[in-house]
Amino acid sequence: MALSTSSNFAKPDDAFRAIVEAHRGLTEAQSADLDAALVLVLANHIGDLDVLHEAIALAKRRTLDTSQQQQQQQQQQ
Repeated sequence: MALSTSSNFAKPDDAFRAIVEAHRGLTEAQSADLDAALVLVLANHIGDLDVLHEAIALAKRRTLDTSQQQQQQQQQQ
């Protein structure tokens, strides 16, 4: 199985909204715990270590790219 990076949701905005709403009313620590639990549940659902490694690498690249872009914007100000 290959990592799918296109949306598999009929209504992607509703999926995003559900995740955001799940965090409503939580403390920052509870929100981080929810994220960690959700990642583990979904990783188990995937059940493919190669796909999991690919997803981790992609998420890490995106996180680092975003951090670098924010640093560049701050330097330009």
